[in-house]
Amino acid sequence: MKYFSIPPAERHQQIVRSYWVLESDAPYTHYSTAEICPELLFHYEGRFSELFANGSTAHSFTAGIHGPGTSIRKFHVNSAFAMFGVYFYPQAIPLLFKIPATDCANQMPDLSDLLKHVGNALEEQVGLAASTAERITVIERFLDECLRSNYQHSNIFHAIAQLVHHPTSMSIKELSENYYLSERQFERQFKHYTGLTPKLFSRISRFHRAMKQYGNPGQSLTSIALESGYYDQSHFIHDFKEFSGLHPKTYFSGRSEATAWME
Repeated sequence: MKYFSIPPAERHQQIVRSYWVLESDAPYTHYSTAEICPELLFHYEGRFSELFANGSTAHSFTAGIHGPGTSIRKFHVNSAFAMFGVYFYPQAIPLLFKIPATDCANQMPDLSDLLKHVGNALEEQVGLAASTAERITVIERFLDECLRSNYQHSNIFHAIAQLVHHPTSMSIKELSENYYLSERQFERQFKHYTGLTPKLFSRISRFHRAMKQYGNPGQSLTSIALESGYYDQSHFIHDFKEFSGLHPKTYFSGRSEATAWME
């Protein structure tokens, strides 16, 4: 299995966190966890099916958005596959698709449903591209066109970035005062652009901070918890199980299928 990421061009760094590619010649099962940042996904080789708890399956889209939220999902592909992803900052959904992020929370809408013929054309261009560099160029043209006609800066973007990179236990009152907004304005704008409440957003962000410590040998669960901003190990275990479906001991053991793509 091959995975790598590419940083965005400077002009897109406020909306794109990274581009990434995941490829494999073998069948693969992917575990999707709670997420604060939406992803635009293109399956340009192979097609995944979602596996449900009752044993049923359903084909996933070939191009679409994985929205923010607390959903834990499981996907499988029985053949070789290749995926290209655009990992956005949360405000990307309103800015690019002109809908509130709440419309995509815990959802995985097909790109053609969001953008109609524009979405179909974008999927075709990405699928026909001969390289990752060409796929990125296709996406950059799409971003330039969307942002040229619909970019609206908000102070809330700074608050979002703060919570993405530095999860905090600050109250809504403290956060709103930092950005010169009333609590009601702050919460309304934050949910419009992220699809989540500030409290839930911060909890999931802290969970992702913990997940990033995978691969550091010799760390105890207590040290991971404290390094990630949790007050104690029990709180850490509770959130980790809620947002991933796994006990952190299983995840950090290196023996879980959920971490196969990082090996």
